[in-house]
Amino acid sequence: MRHGRYPFIVGFLIAPVSIYVTFVIAPYVQAFYLAMTNWRGVSANAKFIGLDNFERLLQDDVFWKAIRHHGILLLVLPLVAIAIALFFAFLLNVGGGSKGGMMTGVWGSKFYRIVFFFPQVLAIVIIGVIFQRVYAPDDSGLLNGFLGLFGIDPVLFMASPGIALYAIIAVLVWQAVGFYVVLFSAGMASVPKDIYEAAVLDGAGRASMFFRVTLPLLWDTLQVAWVYLGIAAFDAFAIVQVLSVDQGGPDGATTVLGMEIYRNAFSYSQFGYASAMGVALFFLTITFAALTLRVSRREAIEL
Repeated sequence: MRHGRYPFIVGFLIAPVSIYVTFVIAPYVQAFYLAMTNWRGVSANAKFIGLDNFERLLQDDVFWKAIRHHGILLLVLPLVAIAIALFFAFLLNVGGGSKGGMMTGVWGSKFYRIVFFFPQVLAIVIIGVIFQRVYAPDDSGLLNGFLGLFGIDPVLFMASPGIALYAIIAVLVWQAVGFYVVLFSAGMASVPKDIYEAAVLDGAGRASMFFRVTLPLLWDTLQVAWVYLGIAAFDAFAIVQVLSVDQGGPDGATTVLGMEIYRNAFSYSQFGYASAMGVALFFLTITFAALTLRVSRREAIEL
C-alpha cells in the first residue's frame, strides 16, 4: 500500500482478470467470429460469409423445434422444481409444529436433507444411465415393471414423441429438487422463529403461514432459483445426449439447442453454423436472466 491504493488493487486483479479474459471472453469472441464463417473444422482459414448462418437459422425447422422445447422446459422445470422444493423445505423447517415454544421441522428432517441432496452428488451422465433402466421399455424397467403388476402393457417412455420430453423433464426435476430444498431450507432457517410463532398465535394455518410469511421472506432466494433453473432449461444437453433415442429423438421430439450444436459441429462438420446456434443460445440465456431479474424485482423485506 506504500505505492498507492490503485497499484495495490491492480496487482491483485491482473492475474484473475487475465485468466478470465483468456479462457472465457476470448472463446466467446472467437465463437462470434466463427458464427460468421463457413468453417468446417479442418481448414486453417475460414471464409467470412457475414450473417448467412443466422439467416439459415431462421429458416431451420429443427432450430425452431429446439426453441419450442426450451420454452416448455422454461415453463415446466422451474415451476415444478421450485414448488416441490418449497413444499419439502417448509416441512423440514416448520412443518413439525411447535416444540418448547419453537417451530420445528418434521421428525428426521436432518436425515431427509441428506436424502434429498443425494442426486446432486451424482454426475448428470450417471443419472441418465440410471434412468435408462428406470424407463426401459420392457418389464426390466422400474416403471414398466411396476405397471406390469397391475396388468398394464409396457409404456415406451423414451420412444413416444408425446411422452419423451416430459420424461426427460421429470429426470431434470428429480436431479434439481434436492439442491433447492437445501437452498430454501437455508433461507427459511435465517427467518427468525419469532415471526412464525407470532403467526401461529394470530391463528394462521399452515397454508396461510406459507403464502403470507414464508414466500415473501424468501423472494430473493426464489428469484435466484428461477434464474438458475432457467439456465438449466437452456442446457439439458447431457441428459438428452445420454437418455434420448437417437440423440434428441424420436424424430427430434427431445432435441435442444445444445444437442443441435453438438450434432452440427461433430457429426456434420459445420462448425460455423454450430457457432451461430451457440451465439443464439448465448443471447437467449442472457435475455432470459435479465428479464427474470427485471420482472421479479421488488423491495427487500427488512427482518
